[in-house]
Amino acid sequence: MDRLKIAFITPEAIPYAKTGGLADISGVLPEILAGMGHDVKLILPRYRQIATGFPNLKKTTTGIGCRIKNEIYNADIYTLRDETSKVEIVFISNDFFFNRQELYLEPSTGRDYEDNDDRFIFFCRIALKYLHQSGWQPDIYHAHDWQAALIPSLVKTRYSYDSFFNQSGTVFTVHNLAYQGIFPPATFDKLGIAPELFAPAAPFEYWGKVNLMKSAIVLSDMVTTVSPTYAREIQDTNEYGMGLEGVLKDRSADLVGILNGADYQNWSPKKDKLIPFKYFKDNLSGKKKNKLELLHRCSFPLRTEQPLIGMISRLDNQKGFDILSEIINDVLKMDIQMVLLGTGERKYHVMFNELTARYPDKFHAFLQFDNQLAHLIEAGSDIFLMPSRYEPCGLNQMYSLRYGTVPIVRKTGGLADTVEDVNDTTGDGTGFMFDEYSSAALMSAIKRAVMMFEKKRLWYKIVKRGMVRDFSWKKSAGQYLEVYNRALTKLAR
Repeated sequence: MDRLKIAFITPEAIPYAKTGGLADISGVLPEILAGMGHDVKLILPRYRQIATGFPNLKKTTTGIGCRIKNEIYNADIYTLRDETSKVEIVFISNDFFFNRQELYLEPSTGRDYEDNDDRFIFFCRIALKYLHQSGWQPDIYHAHDWQAALIPSLVKTRYSYDSFFNQSGTVFTVHNLAYQGIFPPATFDKLGIAPELFAPAAPFEYWGKVNLMKSAIVLSDMVTTVSPTYAREIQDTNEYGMGLEGVLKDRSADLVGILNGADYQNWSPKKDKLIPFKYFKDNLSGKKKNKLELLHRCSFPLRTEQPLIGMISRLDNQKGFDILSEIINDVLKMDIQMVLLGTGERKYHVMFNELTARYPDKFHAFLQFDNQLAHLIEAGSDIFLMPSRYEPCGLNQMYSLRYGTVPIVRKTGGLADTVEDVNDTTGDGTGFMFDEYSSAALMSAIKRAVMMFEKKRLWYKIVKRGMVRDFSWKKSAGQYLEVYNRALTKLAR
């Protein structure tokens, strides 16, 4: 395969900025592609947390201008290419747009910043201008989620006359359809593109508003999403397609579901630097010691024969907390202990604080982000609970399998693609699944897992089978390269 030049344009990437799984993918996939011999630039905004956390970034370009309606805004470009990376990382800097406490939300209200459209119009326009000025012409523009959706849309519209852009393939990845970049009609006037693109049923129009994600789905050469099952689900029903199911179905020939890979360099109990005791499939003594450490962190009695259930999640309804809240008191009456790590909706913060006070020997909530504790929960728990209403891919169930922590998941999206339901008689399978999105179905799955935990011979059979499942990035990266070549083939027609 020829060496490709890939512009990987994303609103977040580890270790620089993260709100969800998109950051994990954006931090790892470019490195994998570069390791396969391709030339990759990773482009993202220089948020406040990047400016303060990475003060040694090199400013390489100043004063790239961008007009948004009647205002001109300027960007500086910072770059990073350290000795351990084959990827050049490009940060787009403008204090007015990106020097803020949070990435997308006003902290005092929890609502989106009112100028999020301006912020990410600016980001996309500057990314394209920077590449043009630098003379680095990508073979592929790979854009991620609504914040970068204007990359393929502008390449195919505003800049389609320019040979620098119109010889490049465009790929757009949907990570979560719940966030589409929907704005008032006035936003369209800021794009500087032909009015017919905002006519009824046109690429940017969505029930009279501007929908940036829709434009990218319609205009990109290829569209991907983050698991095969989610790719099918979002075309079939409004529940998953969230109003774009028809648009996605129209692109079905060019829509590919590629399972996210797990980063086993950082998430493997055999070499994890963040857990106190390492272990592997044929010697689980370290896992038992990690469980004791986690019980100490929770100030729990050391009831090692009880299953310890872990959760690491954003606290909102999508992640299943509405159905869990209906049964949580019944769950805590069982012979179990439970630990939760995450932040999210205020009502769940209140509920889990109350449960921590009410059940001090059985339940503890850490309402924060703590990466080291996340690793300990994966390593020290016996069971991992992930009852999502929908889950485009999910990574924690993959980590759990590798750490010998048996997942309980709903049969949806990437969870359905990565977990095999346990046969309660033989112990075949890798986790416990439920289909109907209801508290009763969730409770049944939890009871199945707790009962199986008592059957130690079958339980360790499940644990060890999960630990050898391989969801590494190599296969997924190869599938992305196939998509890139399909995009280039479409261009050549």
